[in-house]
Amino acid sequence: MSLAGKVALVAGATRGAGRGIAVELGAAGATVYVTGRTTGERRSEYDRPETIEETAELVNRAGGEGIAVPADHLVPAEVRALTDRIRAGHGRLDVLVNDIWGGELLVEWGKPVWEHDLDNGLRMLHLAIDTHLITAHFALPLLIQRPGGLLVEVTDGTADYNAANYRLSPYYDLSKVAVNRMAWAHAKDLAKHQATAVSLTPGWLRSEMMLDLFGVTEENWRDATTAQPHFAISETPRFVGRAVAALASDPDMHRWNGQSLSSGGLAKEYGFTDLDGSRPDAMRYIVEVEHAGKPADTTGYR
Repeated sequence: MSLAGKVALVAGATRGAGRGIAVELGAAGATVYVTGRTTGERRSEYDRPETIEETAELVNRAGGEGIAVPADHLVPAEVRALTDRIRAGHGRLDVLVNDIWGGELLVEWGKPVWEHDLDNGLRMLHLAIDTHLITAHFALPLLIQRPGGLLVEVTDGTADYNAANYRLSPYYDLSKVAVNRMAWAHAKDLAKHQATAVSLTPGWLRSEMMLDLFGVTEENWRDATTAQPHFAISETPRFVGRAVAALASDPDMHRWNGQSLSSGGLAKEYGFTDLDGSRPDAMRYIVEVEHAGKPADTTGYR
């Protein structure tokens, strides 16, 4: 997977899937702009230690060029300045990854709309939907200047899975369904410019926040399966990163235009693995094992 000479923007790359995607694009040789609200000088409301500067350095170590740019993607002027910087510095954009989120702390799981805090719910929608549209508005004109551009809308759950399963909060449900549909809509417009848009979901992500939630690290993450056996199907953020790198380096990527994809599904298609050499297919596992009420057993799923 060679992306030498390519320029990517991973919007929302401070941690989690965004960081994993940025690193793997760098490992393939790309120049990667990484954005977020947490820097060495300021933190977002998450109040977590990860910074975009750290992500940029990880991109550098992987073999690419990481460029950290602080940006709040709810502020159009900041996103315009970001894309102007990319245009001035490189004159091109080959890959746009919309991974902006930031709503985990706002979700009140299991509450109907009339019980859920309204301000939190509406902010969740702004973070999940408005940010992606604002970023697409300013970045896609640069992406379509050359044929072969790729837009990846990162969400939680494939379109088929989300259509059949309530995501335990009306606001969260709409946030994740909307991103799938957004990619489908963008695909219609981008096809006219020989560009491709897809939505992409990781499986059960071993993000920094998820590891902290279970009180484990990446080195001993399997200890968490004592409390949650189905965590055995989890994957590192680098796995979905390799999915994006595989898509971006595929000369026939347009065959995926408008589709809703998963990291596990693309691993079967392109043959990449997670860092441990396995290929976790979490979306299939969740339906066939966890939702079916079967005991946790990843045999045949990773």
